[in-house]
Amino acid sequence: MRIPKQLEPLFDAGLIQAVVRPLMSGKEAAAWVVRSEGEIRCAKVYKAAQSRSFKQRAAYTEGRRVRNSRQARAMAKRSKLGRKQVELSWQTAEVDALYKLTAAGVRVPAPVIFSDGVLLMELVLDHNGDPAPRLFDVPLQPQHARAMLHYLAQQCARMLVAGVVHGDLSEYNVLIAWDGPVIIDLPQAIDASANRNARDVFIRDLDHLTRYLSRFAPELARTEYGREIWNLYETGRLKADAELTGQGPKRSTRRVDGARLAREVEEAAEAERPSEQRKPRRKRRRRSRRAKVEVVSVGPSRSSSS
Repeated sequence: MRIPKQLEPLFDAGLIQAVVRPLMSGKEAAAWVVRSEGEIRCAKVYKAAQSRSFKQRAAYTEGRRVRNSRQARAMAKRSKLGRKQVELSWQTAEVDALYKLTAAGVRVPAPVIFSDGVLLMELVLDHNGDPAPRLFDVPLQPQHARAMLHYLAQQCARMLVAGVVHGDLSEYNVLIAWDGPVIIDLPQAIDASANRNARDVFIRDLDHLTRYLSRFAPELARTEYGREIWNLYETGRLKADAELTGQGPKRSTRRVDGARLAREVEEAAEAERPSEQRKPRRKRRRRSRRAKVEVVSVGPSRSSSS
């Protein structure tokens, strides 16, 4: 397959050996399945500003810090340097969030390296070793929808403890991996403490998930996970392992096993397919440790708060 131009620097550095196939193309980026250092990974290529369709960026970038006052002034004046810095800040927001959330135990793709507008990261797989489907693409039984919402609310609470709000969470930004749901796509992630829109954005994220999952379990429409979690956060009582009720003490406070949930969802979906379309079950792959890369180093900047 022809090498996309944006991936050429990583080829030259020896970080990518082959492009397997396109994975997806969204409003912010295009993703490719690549072979990298003996593993199959995902290469996410961010689109140029003029090619993107994400709206109301100012509401998301508020509170993001830059390295020095010169860059901040350039960004405010929208000079050539400022526009370049805004673009870099937009791209690195996801990289910083992934590192921070991975360290906090949130189920997100593990980042490997970021260079020249390309994020190389873990490819999230299903039980068959194929790229994991989106939540939107998986039919759910009522009990699975209830467990899914509770589990994702727990993940959002853990994100908030780490100071991160997703900003665009929906059924399209959750993958059903072999070991549980994984939250993806965080270039619009915002700082919970520095952005005055954080509360509204956080509640909206949970409301999006609630509306979608209530299609499978209508009683979920009465839950208030977003407001419950934010209230705990505002009052200083939110912890990573907080027991959530959804709406009052009468509801269950159980924790959900993400791997078991993913297994049950996949088995239920498989049972609905015609027998000739069912995939043979492969042995589950173990997640390997990321190799250390010295060519380009990335990570959350010391002055970044997102």
